[in-house]
Amino acid sequence: MSFKYERLDKDNVVLLVVDHQEGLFQLAGDQSPVQMKNNILAHAALGKIFGLPTILTTSAETGPNGPLPAEIIAMHPTAPFIKRNGEVNAWDNADFRAAVEATGKKQVIMAGITTDVCTAFLALSLVEAGYTVFANSDASGTFDTKTASEANDRMRAAGVQVLSMFAVACELMRDWRNTPGATEMMPFFDTWVFVDLSLRGTGKLTDLCWTPSVRYLPQYGFLARAHDAAIANGTPSGLPAPQ
Repeated sequence: MSFKYERLDKDNVVLLVVDHQEGLFQLAGDQSPVQMKNNILAHAALGKIFGLPTILTTSAETGPNGPLPAEIIAMHPTAPFIKRNGEVNAWDNADFRAAVEATGKKQVIMAGITTDVCTAFLALSLVEAGYTVFANSDASGTFDTKTASEANDRMRAAGVQVLSMFAVACELMRDWRNTPGATEMMPFFDTWVFVDLSLRGTGKLTDLCWTPSVRYLPQYGFLARAHDAAIANGTPSGLPAPQ
């Protein structure tokens, strides 16, 4: 059987930001919180730098799942934002399906939290619906590496292309001489992708650690945001009160 390499086409792709919520963020244990926050913001930024139609969605955001980070909403203030009240699989929501279909695109770049549920369920449904799906593994997170590996294997078996942030960006770019090309992408990589968090054995933070996109305790920051959101417009989780 011959292999046909289907490349990402920036003129035929939609970017999906799926359940990158401040409460769900706390569940992502397969990479560091600093990496996770950096990667979900970078995923959203891909839509902006390449001019891709972008759709945002959340699941039960007034409960423990929490809201979408304000940084992502600020990047895409006019993007369709589908707030699902109950559907775990975003494809089960009629408004979300309509938003994806309205783009007319046949390729999908997506990432979500958690990888095994929010990313995988939607990816499998999109493949079934006839889309070519590219799952950004760097911007999806779940409980541990075992769960992530199983979810990625499940998606690959269904024909989903699971690839890194860098691979997504380079395949969209194609050529350093293009626009976006080296002039636009080098600052993007410097800000979002190649953030140096190592101490390099010196005991001192390196200069790149002070890149503005990096925050050193994002899990606590997102926890505080989720707390504020719960006070402002939250609904009870249904869990029994502690005795």
